[in-house]
Amino acid sequence: MEMVQVVFLTVLMFFVIVTVHEWGHYYFAKRAGILVREFAIGFGPKLFSYKRNETQFTLRLLPFGGYARMAGEDPELVEIQPGQTIAVRLDKDQKVKRIYLDQLDTRKNVLRGEVQFIDLEERLSLRLDVDGELQQYEVHPQAMMVAKGTETQIAPKNRQFGSKTVGQRSLAIFAGPLMNFLLAFVLFALHIQMAGIPIENPTYVQIGEITKGMPADEADLREGDIIETINGTAIGPDYAKMIELIAASKDKAMDWTVRRGDEVFNVTLTPRSMEGQEGGKVGIIPELPSRSAGFGETVGGAGNAMVDTTGIIFQGFRQLIQQFNMDDLGGPVRTFEVTGQIAKQGIEQLTYWAAILSLYLGIFNLLPIPALDGSRLIFLGVEALRGKPIDPNREGMVHFVGFAMLFLLMIAVTYNDILRLING
Repeated sequence: MEMVQVVFLTVLMFFVIVTVHEWGHYYFAKRAGILVREFAIGFGPKLFSYKRNETQFTLRLLPFGGYARMAGEDPELVEIQPGQTIAVRLDKDQKVKRIYLDQLDTRKNVLRGEVQFIDLEERLSLRLDVDGELQQYEVHPQAMMVAKGTETQIAPKNRQFGSKTVGQRSLAIFAGPLMNFLLAFVLFALHIQMAGIPIENPTYVQIGEITKGMPADEADLREGDIIETINGTAIGPDYAKMIELIAASKDKAMDWTVRRGDEVFNVTLTPRSMEGQEGGKVGIIPELPSRSAGFGETVGGAGNAMVDTTGIIFQGFRQLIQQFNMDDLGGPVRTFEVTGQIAKQGIEQLTYWAAILSLYLGIFNLLPIPALDGSRLIFLGVEALRGKPIDPNREGMVHFVGFAMLFLLMIAVTYNDILRLING
C-alpha cells in the first residue's frame, strides 16, 4: 500500500471515530432542545469552519479528539450590564434580532441606547434609554450578539444544558461513548464479512499475499491461486510442507502446478535467499480458506468480539494500575504509528483495528476521571440522588483540574513517543 494511501486511511479512520463520538453528543443534545454552539473535530487553531443552522462546524489543527460545545456548560462569554450603551437591530416583528456591543457609531439601521434592564435567559426582555425615552423590546430567542467581529447566539434558559432533566443530560453525555460502541460493533461485523468464516480442515493452500519483486510475483502468481503440487509433490492443505520444499530449493528451479479458478497451469520459479533469513523464499503469504459469513454468524461474531476485546482492554487497565510504566502508555504519536503499520497490511486488518480503537475510546471516556464523560455522569448521578445539582463552579473546577492533568499526561506520553521514534 502506498504511503500516501496509508496516511490518508489513518487520518480518515481517526476522523470517523472522533466524528461519530461527537455526533452522539450533538444529536441527543439537539433532541433535548439544547443549543450546540460548536461541533469541533480536533483542537487548536481552526483549519476550516462553516455554520449550519445554529451550530458552527469546525475542523481544527490537532487531530487528538473533538467536542460538541453546548450552551450552559461554560459561563457565557459575553455579558451585558445595566448602564452599558449598545445598539440593536429589530426584525419585522419589532423583536431584537441583533445586539451590537462595539463600533456603535458605524452600525446602520440600528437603535442606540443605554441599557436599563436586560434578561436574555428567561423573560427575553430589553429596556433601553434612547435619547431620554425608555423603550421596551422583546428579544428574539435566536438573537445574535456581535462584538469584536464575532457573533454569539443568545441561549435562553430552556436552551441551556443545565435546564434539562437529569435523564436528558445523561443521555446527551452517554451518547458519545454509545456511538463508539455501535461503530465498533459495525466495524467488527464488517471485518467478519470481509474475512469470512475459516473453513475447518481445509483441503488446499491458497495464496493470500504476494511480495512485489519476489519469485512468485515474477512468475505472475496472484492472490487466490491454489498451490496443487511442487516438483510433483502434492501439497494439499500442508503449508508447512510447502515451506519446507521452498526452503530446501534455494537457487534451484521448481515446477509448480497452480489452480486459478477452473484453469490449471504450470509455472517455474527459483526461490532465493533473503537477508537475515535461512533457506529459499518465493514471497507468498497463505490465506486461510474461508467461506462467507451468514447474518447470524456476523452478528454473533461481532458481539463476541466486543465482549472479548472489552475484557482485554480492562485487563490492560488493571495491569497499568498495578505496574505503572510510562513506556507502556501510547499517545497520539504512537497510535498513529501503529495504525500506519496496520494500514499497510490492508483494509481488512485496518477495519479490525478501527473497531478496537472505537471500542477503547468509548470505554476510556466512561472512566470516572474528571473531564471525561464518565465523571460527568457521576455528577449527574449524585444530583439525581440529592435532588439538586452540585455547585456548577465546584464541578467546573473538578473538570478543569482533570482536563489539565490529562493534557499534561498527553504531553508527557507524546514526548516519550517522539523519543522512542528518534532512538529507534
